[in-house]
Amino acid sequence: MPVESHLAGFAELDARTFHDLLRLRIDVFVVEQSCPYPELDGRDVEPGTRHLWLTRDGAVVAYLRILADPDGLARIGRVVVAPAARGAGLAGALMTEALAVVGDRPCVLEAQTHLVPFYAGHGFAVDGPGYVEDGIPHTPMRRNPN
Repeated sequence: MPVESHLAGFAELDARTFHDLLRLRIDVFVVEQSCPYPELDGRDVEPGTRHLWLTRDGAVVAYLRILADPDGLARIGRVVVAPAARGAGLAGALMTEALAVVGDRPCVLEAQTHLVPFYAGHGFAVDGPGYVEDGIPHTPMRRNPN
């Protein structure tokens, strides 16, 4: 089954799509990872935010968002793959597409520490000390334009 890629700002999302994106995020980040936190942080609706997701047979299987931080940096976050779709390279495909959208802007992200090697493979380098958020170790990372 082929995977389809989608990119949209908040105003371009229909209610069903936004529901499905949030459902995946909540199912993984809140339920699977046992981290009750305010998933709706207000950044999804910002004019500069881009939502990038992959579907298979119409179902959302992977997602991330690209934020436009006030300092001009692009910030990638909420990178998630549905449990049933893991191991098929979707996270890598999603990151490749996201970095094409980011272009030559500097880009940052807050990696779950066990995923530092994955993000390093996409040109990110550790950019500060690690910390624990919601019981999960994280590491700040940055990718500078070539």
